[in-house]
Amino acid sequence: MQARMQNPTVIFPEAMKAVLILSKVARKQGLPQTTIELVQLRVSQINGSSVCVDGNARSATAAGATDEQCAAVAAWRSTSCFTAEERSALALAEAVTRVADRPDAVPAAIWDEAAKYFTEQELAALVLAIGVANMLNRINVTTRRAAGSQPWEA
Repeated sequence: MQARMQNPTVIFPEAMKAVLILSKVARKQGLPQTTIELVQLRVSQINGSSVCVDGNARSATAAGATDEQCAAVAAWRSTSCFTAEERSALALAEAVTRVADRPDAVPAAIWDEAAKYFTEQELAALVLAIGVANMLNRINVTTRRAAGSQPWEA
């Protein structure tokens, strides 16, 4: 697939600086890095962003996620390789990513389950990390950035 254009964050470098700052803030709030990476991988799968799925899988592995977790994250409900905390974060990520799929976009049961495991500060970081992933996915899907089209640090 041919990209439609450069990534807007390349055209506007100050935009990438802002995204990186937001991402760093989310990552410094005490959430396990593996949880952030697995959540962002799941978000990227839902949104069909091949470049982000590729990068998020690499980042998840580098952060300590197992190969089994990376391979099974799309089916997290029916596997035993995720902790209760990771499951609650993945459920929240799916709800936030699919806000138009139900009248109550993020049901209280999903939020309350995540709140059992994460502090308010960690929940705020999780919501930011989910939002950043969704934004980058939407940019990459719109501009047709494909896996292998940019280098990733692992």
